[in-house]
Amino acid sequence: MPVIGTAPTAAAVTAVTAGDATSTALLNCLIREVCAPEEQVWPDGDRLFARLPRAGVVLRMGLARPPVGATYRLTPPYEEQRGDGWIPLSWNRLANLVAGELELATGHPNPEFLHQVDGSHTALEAIISARGEPSYDPYIDSEQSLVAGHRFHPSPKSRQGSPNDWLQYAPEARARFRPLWLAVPEHLVAEEGTPEAFTALETYGPRIPQGRKLIPVHPWQFSLLADNPVLQEALARGLVLNLGPSDAEAVPTSSVRTAYLPDADVFCKFSLDVRITNCVRKNAWYELAGAIALNDLLPPIFRKLNSTLLAEPAYRSVTLADRRLYEGLGVILREGIASLPGTPLLAGALADPYSGFLADLPALSTPDSAQAWWDAYVAHVASPVLSAYLDHGIVLEPHLQNVLICVDGDGLPVHTAFRDLEGTKLTAGRWDLSHLPARVAESLTYAPDRGWNRVVYCLFVNHLTEIAAAMADLHPRLEKTLWQRARKHFTVYEHHPQMRALLAGVPLPAKANLRTRWSRSADRGATYVTVPSPLAAPRPL
Repeated sequence: MPVIGTAPTAAAVTAVTAGDATSTALLNCLIREVCAPEEQVWPDGDRLFARLPRAGVVLRMGLARPPVGATYRLTPPYEEQRGDGWIPLSWNRLANLVAGELELATGHPNPEFLHQVDGSHTALEAIISARGEPSYDPYIDSEQSLVAGHRFHPSPKSRQGSPNDWLQYAPEARARFRPLWLAVPEHLVAEEGTPEAFTALETYGPRIPQGRKLIPVHPWQFSLLADNPVLQEALARGLVLNLGPSDAEAVPTSSVRTAYLPDADVFCKFSLDVRITNCVRKNAWYELAGAIALNDLLPPIFRKLNSTLLAEPAYRSVTLADRRLYEGLGVILREGIASLPGTPLLAGALADPYSGFLADLPALSTPDSAQAWWDAYVAHVASPVLSAYLDHGIVLEPHLQNVLICVDGDGLPVHTAFRDLEGTKLTAGRWDLSHLPARVAESLTYAPDRGWNRVVYCLFVNHLTEIAAAMADLHPRLEKTLWQRARKHFTVYEHHPQMRALLAGVPLPAKANLRTRWSRSADRGATYVTVPSPLAAPRPL
């Protein structure tokens, strides 16, 4: 595919600064979760104003265009009113203002918050400085393009540890690494699923000692487990052998802990006992088992939906007498991309305002072709997500990092692949999970209303809104038209009362990342705020 096989335009990425990206994310969260719900936001031409009502501060920022629906497109400079004038607003001053407003609003402090924002800013600086050369493989470059991260998270690049610990494994720095391989006696191996999946992977590892099986391990994780006494004893006794790295190279994807091994065409979803943005990224025991359970249930349905749910056919770990090791050394294999039609691209790369990926697709070169591109995009992404929930009781998590868009030589969407069974749930009461352990079944289910909120947030707010906004960066007058055209893809579901409400323009649920981080709640218990919907039909006169 010579047209889109070249490296994405670099100008936008090199222009982003850690300070501006940090401020933009904080302002996006502040406006969505605090100022807008309290009617403390107002536009004036090409500027947007926001008041922090309890702190008594007014902020001013650039506005790329009038808002459509759930999001504003903010641009520097960012300023704070001081007396009758305006002064520059630094990212750390803004972080302090946000913290002060939230403490006044909630009545309790959060001493971790400023450290998390500062850590995210430090990580951004390190990533921008260390970013290497593109691979010129469009799929790999799309996975490694999310330099600034989630636009609606107060600390999108926060991760545990110093950059010295993780830059060599950071997708945003365009890193590659070689996994370590442990040789474990067969009687100490825990595994479920299709054995052939690991048999194929083992051909890319070192020679297997007789009577043992191989477990690939992320080198960062192995260093984090180095002080575990059970592992130390097993290594000292030769019960577990560290065979070191083989020649198999791994490419870290946007999730950081999941790596793609191009030669084997397989993903390894490693455990990482590291907090990245919201969560410690380990493979809990019930998530290992849950992946296999879902992999047995769901593929036939997605074949009917004419889309792909990347299979997770097997996991493997070690049964030493320590749950931390069982979970910390557990690895889930995920189906690769070779069988997908066209060229897969990470949806997050297309939505990211700094990556340049969307601008490089010929199919978006004119307003007319862009509308046809949008029609194809919505059909391939939204239809299977809505059908999965409404007709089958499957709650996908189609946020921008969980969806691969397969495009043809002009960049026109031709297929969609969804991934990450950890975020995939089943609607309670629709599925018989009595054959599973209670904790596994619990981890796989959502109550219907909670599942619907998750689907609507991920699909409409996190995903389609951001894609439409990125398209409007290229064609500024197109955004309203895109949403009018999108309605035709949703009217086929209007016999469902949930969809009738959406088509009537009821507000959409948006995950409140700022308030969730402030309250230090688990991500599974995240709260939502409502945001305006772009889906409402024009009102009759």
